[in-house]
Amino acid sequence: MSGGKILFEGDDISRLRSDLRMRRGICQSPEGRQVFGPLSIEDNLRLGAYTQPKQQVPEDMEKVFSMFPILKEKRHLPAGTLSGGQQQMLAIGRALMGRPKMLLLDEPSMGLAPLLVEEVFNVIKTLKAQGMTILLVEQNAFAALAIADRGYVLETGNVTLTGTGQELISNEQVRAAYLGM
Repeated sequence: MSGGKILFEGDDISRLRSDLRMRRGICQSPEGRQVFGPLSIEDNLRLGAYTQPKQQVPEDMEKVFSMFPILKEKRHLPAGTLSGGQQQMLAIGRALMGRPKMLLLDEPSMGLAPLLVEEVFNVIKTLKAQGMTILLVEQNAFAALAIADRGYVLETGNVTLTGTGQELISNEQVRAAYLGM
């Protein structure tokens, strides 16, 4: 952070260590997935739940498996054997294991085939419908704005436009520059 402050639930968390932010309910699925390749899919998911009571882990794991059935099928395999799309599912599932109050998704569609992009965005829509707060950073502007309550257009680190997702999709400047329309 180079300036300002970050407030979460009214508290300044700007200087808080990342593990303490996670304990407050902020979980991230990072850009580039960053799964633990040699570890099993199940162990990767367990790592996402390290701050949670152990008795709720099996139930939470089943919720992730119901969202991403392929992960259940391959649960004992090393995460590094998964395709890129499956690794993205695992990264999102791992973040969900922390029972986030706010889920940070950094470029979840990066490098994915169109069908997998659709599947990932369907999961994001489902989580949103369940009331989860999601901060989505995404270069696929149309897909992101189509589900966003609020959107921010950043250029070289500065916010240049803001509005509802639908307002930004309808904005001629955004349509020309970011949506290819």
